[in-house]
Amino acid sequence: MSTQVLLDLKNVNKVFGENHVLKHIDLQIERGKFITFLGPSGCGKTTLLRSIAGFYTIDEGEIWIDGKLVNDLPPYKRGTPMVFQEYALFPHMTVFDNVAYGLDIQKRPEAEVQERVKAALAQVKLTGLEERYPNQMSGGQQQRVAMARALVMNSPIILLDEPLSNLDAKLREEVRVELRSIQLELGLTVIYVTHDQLEALSMSDYIVVFNKGAIDQHGTPHEIYYKPRTRYVADFIGTTNFIDAVVRQTSGQTATVQYGSDGRMITLHTSEQVAVGENVLLCIRPESLRMNQPNAGDFIIEGTVSSSMFLGEKERYFLTGNHGAEWIVDAYDIGQQTFQGTVELRAAADKIHLIRITE
Repeated sequence: MSTQVLLDLKNVNKVFGENHVLKHIDLQIERGKFITFLGPSGCGKTTLLRSIAGFYTIDEGEIWIDGKLVNDLPPYKRGTPMVFQEYALFPHMTVFDNVAYGLDIQKRPEAEVQERVKAALAQVKLTGLEERYPNQMSGGQQQRVAMARALVMNSPIILLDEPLSNLDAKLREEVRVELRSIQLELGLTVIYVTHDQLEALSMSDYIVVFNKGAIDQHGTPHEIYYKPRTRYVADFIGTTNFIDAVVRQTSGQTATVQYGSDGRMITLHTSEQVAVGENVLLCIRPESLRMNQPNAGDFIIEGTVSSSMFLGEKERYFLTGNHGAEWIVDAYDIGQQTFQGTVELRAAADKIHLIRITE
């Protein structure tokens, strides 16, 4: 195992009653990376996080942290401090005592506790608030206290279970930037659980997408967004358009496919090994489509504008294709121009992603 690998999960399985909630999870996580577990409620991401922390005992498989098998270790011996969605602060303790709690349990010398708590509070910008109680603080400040309590342990890995979900949108964005900044500055390995695609895309080095207890795909944010391996991933991450197609010719890393009711053809670059005659899906993001622009690409289809929605930096159009399919198109920086009636949709070949139908 590479020394760069801090967390190594091998065939991890977990069953609650008749529910197989974690299915054969194999995953390696490198040191110093911000990893996001992403998926809808009930997909297994929080169960896996809590299994890594030691709050759940797995039914099969192995969990290795920093070269040590930790299956039988209790949470406090794993070195995996966790920040919970509800923060889990002690209401009768001051900020200082909340942050110092883990060090007190370890019976660290008083001078060391003072030094490390002050350093952790400075990292989350709470210096001077040591004597306040949680009920005297805003939600954002409470979240920072919870983060400081994890940071003070000087652990190589920190687990975050949807820690921003209780904050309003503006504060959530601010704290998101702070968390990423702290992680980069200290070189921490962070595993972050969320169902928010924007959080995952904006913060992560790698995203792990969960689907019904299994990992559907993991990769960089760009890979997950622009090169989804399955329809589930493409549909879950952002907004996208799908159109059925059939492979008519292959050559190396290219495939010529036929699409639409009038049988148009387009040649695409793809890393997928597809066969002539295979049914596939074409995935096209709303921002990759252009309306009534003759030189905007070789993918062409007609649609009729049903409605539109002004979203500030863009206008989002909803269209019906000539074979009944619904299309979503984002038009940016168009001033007062609006599109109505029947329009021609175009996209460049390098903006179209081919997905094999495996389900």
